[in-house]
Amino acid sequence: MEYNTILFTKENGYAIVQFNRPEVLNALNTQVMNEVVTAFEDCDTDENVGCIILTGNEKAFAAGADIKEMAEANSVEMMKRDNLARWEKIRKIKKPIIAAVSGFALGGGCEVAMACDIIIASESAKFGQPEINIGVMPGAGGTQRLIRAVGKSKAMEMILTGDFISAEDAMQWGLVSKIVPNEFLLDEAKSLAKKIASKAPIAIKMAKESILKSFDTTMEVGLEMERKNFYTLFATEDQKEGMRAFIEKRKPQWKGK
Repeated sequence: MEYNTILFTKENGYAIVQFNRPEVLNALNTQVMNEVVTAFEDCDTDENVGCIILTGNEKAFAAGADIKEMAEANSVEMMKRDNLARWEKIRKIKKPIIAAVSGFALGGGCEVAMACDIIIASESAKFGQPEINIGVMPGAGGTQRLIRAVGKSKAMEMILTGDFISAEDAMQWGLVSKIVPNEFLLDEAKSLAKKIASKAPIAIKMAKESILKSFDTTMEVGLEMERKNFYTLFATEDQKEGMRAFIEKRKPQWKGK
């Protein structure tokens, strides 16, 4: 597929998907999200890709949805377009996704970062859900994912005021896992992606599935899935290889089988 709004590259064991609309601070429109989802789904079926990095540029990860695309739409038109259904496709990607955030991650940009599995921020990163300032509210998971990341009170404050938070606040509140200097952001994301991609592929997928299940269900059901996935991994060649390599004090050779 030819990509016009993103840059898509594959390196040794991982892939990089980069928003590429710098003239509008990487605003997210239908085409951008279609291309992101297509690239992610390509990675999900490529055995040579073990992890995905999603990033923007130094000034903006993504400064929100493309307001021009929706400003004059009515409710029926928005439901017919059903653009937000694309966001659920991101959630169904089986391989880990790292959001490497620099600059603005606002509105839809914050929401797409939260739809990823790990967020790494540069020192210049700014997160926010400012939809309230234009007469709407988050619609791509902001009211649901943000509260799970930072808690009710802080999520309420961010969403009801539209205020931005710094990378430091995001770190303290549990929204991001790490802060690095701007110039080292992509290197840090690549290092993490390589480390994840070096692990047993099936175990990585099942671990991600089990963790995400904890957001959707009770502790009891989540534990049942964890247990099932744990036992299932004993049917893989990688489990045998991993444990034998540990006993023999050597590096395992994963086959993804």
